[in-house]
Amino acid sequence: MTTYRAAMGRLTARRKVVRIDGESTVTRPDTLAVEEPLEIRVDGKPLTVTMRTPGDDMDLAAGFLVSEGVLSRTDQLTSMRYCAGADESGQNTYNVLDLDLTVPPPQPRAFYTTSSCGICGTASLEAVRQTTTYGVADDQLTVTPRLLSALPDRLREAQKVFDKTGGLHAAGLFDRSGELLCLREDVGRHNAVDKVVGWALREGRLPLTGSVLLVSGRTSFELVQKAWMAGIPCLAAVSAPSSLAVDLATEAGMTLVGFLRGDTMNVYSGAQRVLR
Repeated sequence: MTTYRAAMGRLTARRKVVRIDGESTVTRPDTLAVEEPLEIRVDGKPLTVTMRTPGDDMDLAAGFLVSEGVLSRTDQLTSMRYCAGADESGQNTYNVLDLDLTVPPPQPRAFYTTSSCGICGTASLEAVRQTTTYGVADDQLTVTPRLLSALPDRLREAQKVFDKTGGLHAAGLFDRSGELLCLREDVGRHNAVDKVVGWALREGRLPLTGSVLLVSGRTSFELVQKAWMAGIPCLAAVSAPSSLAVDLATEAGMTLVGFLRGDTMNVYSGAQRVLR
């Protein structure tokens, strides 16, 4: 039986700032997105450390292992729990998470993952080209430009922490009718996507056939890889993709949309799924 124990994340923090507006200067509190390390352990052994916004940590850890090619089914993850990780006052920081798997554990990472890059420290490009369990090339999803153009506003409306801080990336999973299934926020783009993928794993929804993943920033190679590993046939972003992201999406048979703003967008691969 799968068991999980969770804790409330510390999503925001208050700090004093000096606000300058023309000739006016005032000192006032400001709300910031929290960034803290999360150590992920498997069977009690350290695997990696990632910088993230606390909250949905279990989704993050599960999604990370999907992206690494370790997990592909819900029953491969038997339990997750927070371990003791005390701060100076002796309070548990909830920054250490231990996972029990029914599959062989991955090799420990000799680096930590920053909030801006999910594959920093990887020795070579080939090392991140994981063999995915799920193909997307034959996915029969079709969407209209009108549906795609409505998604950024729906994503933005659901970004509760962004409203307070202005400092978080978001990833939203939509079904073929444009209904928002899951939204996650984080200081790291790759973390937000991992949290969505981890949610899907824990809910028994993988592969994410017939779905659209929308990210609030640019699209990098790693985001296309994560979407492919989860079986997502369409990845869209409000900003630009990298050349390597386009190459990988083309290789995977994924629809990749960039500069999704208003009624305009660029379809870089898989244009057959976007019906006018």
